[in-house]
Amino acid sequence: MAEVTVVARIKAKSEAISRVREECLKLIPPTRKNDEGCIYYDLYQDNADPTLFYFVEKWQSNELLDKHLETEHLRAFGDATESLIAELDINRLTKIA
Repeated sequence: MAEVTVVARIKAKSEAISRVREECLKLIPPTRKNDEGCIYYDLYQDNADPTLFYFVEKWQSNELLDKHLETEHLRAFGDATESLIAELDINRLTKIA
């Protein structure tokens, strides 16, 4: 199993920054505690642009990451933020050095 790193970039609508932040924070406890294969799961907010949030994550495998993406807490996040997010990019990365 090859580990996979994820950088998920979330751009909140300017009027929804605090709500998107709240919803992002809700993902951390269940992911870290319950999602198999989670090595780390950290949330960042851009210093220059407060509408930008980044999840930087490491998973034991793509398969376990895929399971995480199907969890109830991620579905709830999607439902709660659907109209609050301007852009969402999820990048899967493999460490090469």
